[in-house]
Amino acid sequence: MEIIEKKDNQIVFKAEIEDSLANAIRRHISEIPIFAVDTLEIHKNDSSLYDETVAHRVGLIPLKMEKTFTDKAEIKLKLSTEKEGMVYSGELKGGADVVFGKIPITALNKGQELEFVATAKIGKGSEHSKFIPGLMFYRNAAEIILDKEFLPEIKKILPEIEIKEKGDKIILNDLGKTEIVDVIEGLVYERSKEAEVKRKDELIITVESFGQLEVKDVFKKSIEALERDLKEITKVVDKI
Repeated sequence: MEIIEKKDNQIVFKAEIEDSLANAIRRHISEIPIFAVDTLEIHKNDSSLYDETVAHRVGLIPLKMEKTFTDKAEIKLKLSTEKEGMVYSGELKGGADVVFGKIPITALNKGQELEFVATAKIGKGSEHSKFIPGLMFYRNAAEIILDKEFLPEIKKILPEIEIKEKGDKIILNDLGKTEIVDVIEGLVYERSKEAEVKRKDELIITVESFGQLEVKDVFKKSIEALERDLKEITKVVDKI
């Protein structure tokens, strides 16, 4: 396993694993228990949005997961405002913190009010998308083979890329970065040339977090969820 790129909310790495296993891990992200607003008790809503629309928007606001949260925990969040202008997620106050404080909920005109009490609980993405903590996608690593005439331009545009020369050809490693592929595709298209792409067995895997969990925990907990399901299947098989 090799880390290609790491950000606060994203990890890109290269690994030699089967597509089927990577897909199973990807699908089990929806089996990670996550905290999200489940019900909304609206006391006042003078905005132009229906109560149902406000409830839907609030439900999709990511909430930070704390270790103290249990499976049966229910946390109350309140919002009460009559200020003119946009109402943002950061105005929610209570037993959980929002991940992003600038998510728009609705707008109020002068003299209008919005007041509600939200109840958050633990759930899974397989029940509703608001409980999904992130996403994962992958593709095969690749080598790109081009005519040597592209060498000066590629060295100038992509100084960090490793280039191998072989006869009248150059071989590039895409490094798992989409922007490198985009640059090469642009150069090839401009000159009406062709590039040969050789796919490798290694996968370039990208994991992103919506902020409820650290990005590495999204991947780890997805694997843990897959392991739990496999253990349950094993128990059933043992009884046969």
